[in-house]
Amino acid sequence: MEIDLLNADPVQEQSMNKLKRLVQGPDSFFMDVKCPQCQSVSTVFSHAQTICLCGNCKFVLALPRGGKAKLAIGTAWRRKGN
Repeated sequence: MEIDLLNADPVQEQSMNKLKRLVQGPDSFFMDVKCPQCQSVSTVFSHAQTICLCGNCKFVLALPRGGKAKLAIGTAWRRKGN
């Protein structure tokens, strides 16, 4: 079975383990989360291990769930960086 190492399929690369990819990289990222109550934006880590609260109104934005953090209902988010 031949594998083209120069032109790897991006869909297949994304589904592989982070250590088995051609270029190793983390699966975690930072994201901007908008509070549904006061509309302020906070930066949250995708694999947060503590409860993330809004800086203004103390609304719970994300809860830890072993791996990735679970966002609260009604929060909008976007990935930071590229």
